[in-house]
Amino acid sequence: MKILSFKSGHDGTVAGIDAQNGNLLFSYESEKDSFPRNTSVTPDTFIDSGLWFRDLPDILALSGWSTTGTQHVTTSGAGYFGIGEGAQTVGKRTFFGKEIDFFSSTHERAHIWGAYGMSPFRQGEPCYVLVWEDTLGDFYKIDEDLKLSHVGRVMTGPGARYSFLSALVDPDYPVLSREQRREDPGRMMAACAYAEPGSHDADEHALIDYLLSDQPLAEILRKDRLTDSPFFNVGMHSQQFSNLAQKLSDAIFSRFLAFAKQNLTEGYPLVIAGGCGLNCDWNTKWQNCGLFRDVFVPPCSSDSGCAIGTAVDAMRHYTGQAKLDWTVYSGQSFVDDKIDSSGMRVSELRLNDVADALMSGEIIGWARGNCEIGPRALGNRSILAAPFRAETRVRLNRAKNRPDTSPVAPSCLEEDVSQHFEWENSAPYMLHLQKVTNQNLAAITHVDGTARVQTVRRDQNAFFYDLLNAFKSASGTGVLCNTSLNFRGAGFINKTSDLHHYARSAKLDGFVAGNTFYRFN
Repeated sequence: MKILSFKSGHDGTVAGIDAQNGNLLFSYESEKDSFPRNTSVTPDTFIDSGLWFRDLPDILALSGWSTTGTQHVTTSGAGYFGIGEGAQTVGKRTFFGKEIDFFSSTHERAHIWGAYGMSPFRQGEPCYVLVWEDTLGDFYKIDEDLKLSHVGRVMTGPGARYSFLSALVDPDYPVLSREQRREDPGRMMAACAYAEPGSHDADEHALIDYLLSDQPLAEILRKDRLTDSPFFNVGMHSQQFSNLAQKLSDAIFSRFLAFAKQNLTEGYPLVIAGGCGLNCDWNTKWQNCGLFRDVFVPPCSSDSGCAIGTAVDAMRHYTGQAKLDWTVYSGQSFVDDKIDSSGMRVSELRLNDVADALMSGEIIGWARGNCEIGPRALGNRSILAAPFRAETRVRLNRAKNRPDTSPVAPSCLEEDVSQHFEWENSAPYMLHLQKVTNQNLAAITHVDGTARVQTVRRDQNAFFYDLLNAFKSASGTGVLCNTSLNFRGAGFINKTSDLHHYARSAKLDGFVAGNTFYRFN
């Protein structure tokens, strides 16, 4: 039984599941292959998904969606809100001349069942689920019989409240605009690292109380209502912004933690979904709070995971099973097309050669195998460099067209992680913050002494693991800088021709495409 699932709207995705075996076949995010960030489903994505099916799928699934903003008018499937029986549509549809089963459930359910289905906890073990994003801010429970219930709402739109502060302080954000910018959460997280310790002053306290108040969210997120605030247009690089960003972050988390302490008292594992699941600081706090047996965040916790979520919900409906076998490398396969390699040294890929190049200070693009699902480069669509010099971070950020001080994440052999970081667990998806304990890792140590580490085991990504080992043999350290391989404002690069163009324009020293190592003369 094959399920083909679509998520329309931004973060468009097509996913496939083999329900008989509980396997994720693929999850193709439309932004990948250098399409614009957060793009809707494209013909390319749909055509690529068809390569997995000899026959038409048995079940067509459609993730619910609505207009954004305050109206939330249904534009796709079962719409945005709801978790009960009325939050799903079941029937038959004719698809390319064949009558097949059709299933749609809400966006809310897609988040819940996607995170649950991908979590490592066995079916039958009760779990709590947190969905927090630009609209939802709720806790749920899934019991041993897969009964889903709503525990309670902490606040609407925690992600929108959080990111709005970036718009408020930014003179380039129009006063009358209502648009939520996709880059604002990242700007907030970056600003938090520069915060100075100290208690709230009266102005900070008043603004945080306002941003977290029970007023209608659409009224809160209006810059024109805050022109008298001392933080209005104060600047993205101001100390006032950094201090307030951290205090707002702490205030939002504290409200969710207080609710959890009062209402989530049975020690079940916690599964986290929604765009706020990409906030590494919050994830680490959940991991360390002591309320849950374990905490799991999927690598595609944002809307890019909703096609998987609706497919899991459909599988649950038709088969009673809601758990997936999956890998983070379930995106589009790499296309090794033709390039003009004149002016380059071209050789068969040998890991020792790449390790030596990295050790000598070269910055290398790296593209092999399938794309990662979710936004983090995890060793298949990466820009790699040695982690030892602060100048390397500056060069990487200039290649990415980012501020020189932006953090650069590391990848580390999992068995060595405690030698370099205050961390002893697995962290395969770069979703937690760790304190850096090795002072030699200047390129990946952020201003606050932290890093967003990816731990790597051989059974997760054998080739990337072997590269880290080769670099360890050359340098004594199994750590590399790892930032995403993409044009600005686009998803991961997926063709040798695009990689060649990017490497030249970004002034990389070379790149690996499939099984070939290219270096500029």
